[in-house]
Parts: sequence; structure tokens; C-alpha cells
Amino acid sequence: MSSTSHSTAKDVFSHLLAIVTLFMGVISFIALYFQYINVKFPDALSFYYPAALEVIRQSMAILIVAWPVFLLISWMIYKDLKNEPAKNGIGIRKWLLYLTLFVASITIIVDLITLINYFLNGEITTRFILKILVVLITAAAVFGYYLWDLRRGVAAKTKITLIATVVTSVVVVTTIVLGFFFVGSPSEQRMIRLDAKRVEDLSVIQNEATNYFSLKRELPAKLEDLNNSVSGFIAPTDPLTKAVYEYNLKADLEFELCAVFEAKSLEGQSSAYPMYYYGNAYGQNWDHAAGRVCFTRTIDPELYPAVSVPLEEKMIY
Repeated sequence: MSSTSHSTAKDVFSHLLAIVTLFMGVISFIALYFQYINVKFPDALSFYYPAALEVIRQSMAILIVAWPVFLLISWMIYKDLKNEPAKNGIGIRKWLLYLTLFVASITIIVDLITLINYFLNGEITTRFILKILVVLITAAAVFGYYLWDLRRGVAAKTKITLIATVVTSVVVVTTIVLGFFFVGSPSEQRMIRLDAKRVEDLSVIQNEATNYFSLKRELPAKLEDLNNSVSGFIAPTDPLTKAVYEYNLKADLEFELCAVFEAKSLEGQSSAYPMYYYGNAYGQNWDHAAGRVCFTRTIDPELYPAVSVPLEEKMIY
């Protein structure tokens, strides 16, 4: 069989695809562990639960697709190199391998600089140390393997590639499985989204009720009183069953909103809804159990003073 030291279109395609899927896999792998660490060791000043779940879902999707493609294309490349050993020195292969070593080296250097800087500033935390280790171990593994790959003779028999494939596959599969423990199954995610919509609906009703009170100095007697053909407001209904939410006037300044939820809100999930969904600025929340849950709200007249509006606007209600 003839051999060649020139890059073909197939070589460019396979090596570019290998390097791109490698970078996609490594970046998503690191992103996953960063979010796992964020969830387990949340920063009270910057942690946002739904954003973490979104990153986990996206990174899992990338890893599930990119890593098998990387393994397949790498196997095809090594098979081609065994058949044509001269291709071990083609330009596209050398350039991309050295690019990978360069990126891994810079990552390790920056990682160590960051670690030393934080140490000198006395800002070392468990969350920070774990993230540094994830980046350092991942970058060092990539650097070490591809440095060996550059130096080895392709014709020489070795089990290192097989061992590396098995180990990385086990690590990647474990990482993806961990993701399901954090975000839950697709059916669980659907339940969370349904409950989030219910909380949003109840918050909208609550806001309309407080606006009603500010205008009329009394709470609506029933939910239908909030419906308004002029403003176009119609009280929302349950997103799944289409049942009307419960509204009960308990006292002159107290009302109750009820809904049936799919599941109990998890610890840390209170931030799974936008801030205003969790009531106003005075600390009300929407934490809930599974099943029918009611939320009692008491109006403070001083916090909701009368609103002076033209007569035609008052007629809206």
C-alpha cells in the first residue's frame, strides 16, 4: 500500500473534527463539574439555581454528542495512521496536536497563577479549590496524553490508547449520570416547569389583587373581580389541568391563593423562579409541597397607599 506525507481533504476533515469535538467535550466536562460544585457549595452572593441547571443541561447534551464523535473519529485517524505511517508527520496533524498542547499549557499556567493569587489574597474556599483541581487535572491529562502521542511511534504496539479510551469513557459516563442527579429526569424537569408556571400565575394574581386594593381600598371578593375587559387581564388557569386557581378572601386585609403542585420545591429551588415570582420585596415566598398548597397574604395599607387616578381609569375596575 502506498504512503503519503501530504494532507488530503479527508485528513483535514478528520483532524479538524477530532480537535473541535475534543475541545467541546473538555469545555463541557469542566463546565459540568463547575456547576456541580456551585450547587453543592453555593455562593450566597452570586449563585442562581436555574442558571446552573441550564448550564448542566446544555453541557450534558454537548458531552453526550461530542464525546462519542471524538472517540469514533480518533479511532478512524489511528486506524488510518497504522495503514499509512507516513501520515504521522502530516502538517495538519502536527499543527493541531501542538495547538492542543499550547492550549493545555496556557490553561495550566493560568490555573496555577489564579490559585497562587487567591492564596496570597486569603480568598481560598472549598468551592475555589475544587474548581482549580478540576481544571488542573483535566488540562494536565490532555497535555500528558497528546505529548506522548506526538513522541510515540505509530507502528509500535501499545495499550495506552485503549486504556485512555476506557478510562475517559468511564469518567465521562459517570459525569453525565451525575448530571441526572442534579437536574432530574426529563419528566421531573417538566414537573418543575409546570410548578414554576403555577408560581408565576399566582404571583400575577397577587400583584393584580394588590393593585386592586391600591385603587379601591378593598380586596376583591372573588377571583373573577380581577378580570378586566379594558386592560385585557384574565385570571390565569392551571397550565396542565386548566382549572381555576383558588382565591379566598379571608379578612378585610387578608387573602389566600391556592394551587395544586406536582412536586415539593427543593432546597435552593426558591431561586428557580425570577425574583418577583417570590412575592414582593418584603420577604414573601412561594416554597411549596406536592399537592394542594395555599399561600396567605396580608395587605399592609401603609405599603399599598391609595393611588390617585382619573375617574375614567378607576372605571376600569
